[in-house]
Amino acid sequence: MHEMSLAESVREIVEETARAHGARLVGVVRLEIGRLAMVEIDAMRFAFDVVKSGSLADAALLEIVETEGSAWCMQCAKPVPIAQRGDACPLCDSHQLQVTSGEQFRVLDIEIE
Repeated sequence: MHEMSLAESVREIVEETARAHGARLVGVVRLEIGRLAMVEIDAMRFAFDVVKSGSLADAALLEIVETEGSAWCMQCAKPVPIAQRGDACPLCDSHQLQVTSGEQFRVLDIEIE
């Protein structure tokens, strides 16, 4: 489960940022996770709950913003939505797609006290 290592990295980023701003605790952590990022959302929530224990984020709520996947269809020469890698173009059924969004995984922001 790679979500555990991702959660540990998020905790480190959150703690470093909170300490740099003199925070006593973190209230909310917001992540942006693209649907094509190969991250299981429920596993990420579980992993974050485990790794935040004993940190400045111990009581933090985790909010996740999921972003849709999209690609550029080389046949249609148009942007198209895709739900997962390997999907065909919904307009022409081509598989010649270049992913343009939906792969991101990042900390959007944190709320600190």
